[in-house]
Amino acid sequence: MTEIFFVLTVIYAAYVIYSVVSDSKKARVIDDSAEAMMSVAHTVPPLIPEKVTAQPLVKPVAKTAKSAAIKTGLKNPVTGEIATSYANYRFMKRWIKEALVTEGLLEKIYKNNELNAEIEATIKNAVARLESIERYQAEI
Repeated sequence: MTEIFFVLTVIYAAYVIYSVVSDSKKARVIDDSAEAMMSVAHTVPPLIPEKVTAQPLVKPVAKTAKSAAIKTGLKNPVTGEIATSYANYRFMKRWIKEALVTEGLLEKIYKNNELNAEIEATIKNAVARLESIERYQAEI
C-alpha cells in the first residue's frame, strides 16, 4: 500500500513540475525599453476622472455617542487581563464565571451538562450586568 502511495506521489510531483515549467515557457516577453513605456503612457487615458481625484478619498468620521457606548471587553481587576470573547458560557474564561458568582449575579458556576435555555438566559443577563460594573470595564 505504501508503495502505491509513493508512486502516486511521485507522479503528482512530476505533473506539478511539468506544469510549472510549461507555464514559464508560455510566458510572453515584456519590452522594458523606455520608448515602449513612453508610447503606452501617451495612449492610455487616465482611469480616474479629475473631479474624483480632487476630492479626498476618505471622509472624516465623527465620533458619536453610539460608537462610544460599544463594549470592548471585560477586564479582570486582579490581573488586568482583558477578555473580548465571552458570549458563550461554555468557553467563557474561569475568572469571568467566578466574578459572576462573587458579584452575586449567579448562584454558582454551572457545569456544561447543567446548562439549559432558562439558565443561559439568566447568564446572559448576568454578563450584561457585569459589563456595567465599573471595575470590570476595559479601558481600551
